[in-house]
Amino acid sequence: MTQNKFPPEVFNPEILDGSDLPAAVIAHRLAGMHPADAIEILNDLDIDDAIAAIAHLPHEQAVNLLDRPELRRTDEIFENLPLNLAGGFLDAMSADRVTDIFQELEDPARTRLFAILDTETKAALKKLLHYPPDTAGSLMTTELISVPATWTVSRTLQHIRDVERSRETVYAIYVVDPATKVLQRVVTLRRLITSEPGTPIISVGHDGNPVTISPLTDREDVARLFRKHDLLAVPVVDDDRHVIGIVTVDDVLDAMTHEMTEDTYKFGGLEAITKPYMEIGFLEMLRKRGGWLSILFLSEMLTASAMQYFEVELEKAVVLALFIPLVMSSGGNSGSQATSLLIRALALQDIKLRDWWKVALRELPTGFALGSLLGIICLIRITTWQMLGLYDYGPHWMLIAATIAAALVGIVTFGSLSGSMLPFILQRLGFDPASASAPFVATLVDVTGLVIYFSVALIFLSGTLL
Repeated sequence: MTQNKFPPEVFNPEILDGSDLPAAVIAHRLAGMHPADAIEILNDLDIDDAIAAIAHLPHEQAVNLLDRPELRRTDEIFENLPLNLAGGFLDAMSADRVTDIFQELEDPARTRLFAILDTETKAALKKLLHYPPDTAGSLMTTELISVPATWTVSRTLQHIRDVERSRETVYAIYVVDPATKVLQRVVTLRRLITSEPGTPIISVGHDGNPVTISPLTDREDVARLFRKHDLLAVPVVDDDRHVIGIVTVDDVLDAMTHEMTEDTYKFGGLEAITKPYMEIGFLEMLRKRGGWLSILFLSEMLTASAMQYFEVELEKAVVLALFIPLVMSSGGNSGSQATSLLIRALALQDIKLRDWWKVALRELPTGFALGSLLGIICLIRITTWQMLGLYDYGPHWMLIAATIAAALVGIVTFGSLSGSMLPFILQRLGFDPASASAPFVATLVDVTGLVIYFSVALIFLSGTLL
């Protein structure tokens, strides 16, 4: 357990609100904290106080905090830091983190900061910014340890001691051909330190081709590779098998957290939000939520049109209107369940696009069974209310109960089938399956469900109520 250098009251966020303490005092107290705790404090400070505190921190500690993706508002911090400090921090940070920050920055700050970087950082930044955002190239760092195949274990260990401060990880050492620079072996740190000092490094690594990825590999495929092979890092190679970077497990976790957050927003029916909830401006919140809400509202207008079409039937049998919310919500819930299951299964590659017909054959009986279950519950409910005198459904209450039960079977079956097929359709069209949001599925089932509901009612109640 980390020992605190300061009394417990120092770690109270309310004390470090920046209102009464000078930046140097805040920085001094932050320096005594665990980096994760210090980042929480910095995130809670006003932006001006956070910038001032970072500027007063020792260089190495400031870099350590700025290098962590949990620190928010880094674009604002670097825009307002003195140029000499900003440049020094950026040159000392990991290349992938610097890339993330420059992707958030906008001109003229982006151009101004790029101009003060050293040559090595500029070269790494240009390379990493070249790759699309959702690829391994955008996640990788160029700060890795590679050694010639002619070196020994002892020489490799000495090299690690010399350069470890400038490398993101030393979990793996990449052994390359001294002439062609082609990757030959990956040696884990455990294998390295347990080997005899004079052993050639090439003989320490596992036989066989190392697990590698292309810089254009999708980040979800990278995550699956990490899970499959239980990796801590994976080398990124070009077409000639030259190592151009590595992706580490913490980068994958950050990327997958971001991906899951985006999918959650999409499934809720709104655009992805990149800021904490309390930092989102009023107009930005309206823009993020208003677009999808308007689309869903226009779609729901079809529900009103469907009800207008069956206006005569509603006038003749008003009792049918009592069960519209019940029947529609059951279909929407069934569709949302199926959509959630399929989006997750597609993301994990448990199923492929070609498996759509297997899913359809599975969801049809599932939807029918679930609809039958709800239909039985509805029959019991209507019968109980009628028999106990809690509500009088009229002389044809048994037909009404049968109508609702049959409609539930049809609507829930349709909801399960359509909810399961929608992610396949979206993926086939090149869209993210997560765009099949729960509100969208519910809207689709509502409109179609009304048609099913009143069609069943016409069959069961024709000649009596209709």
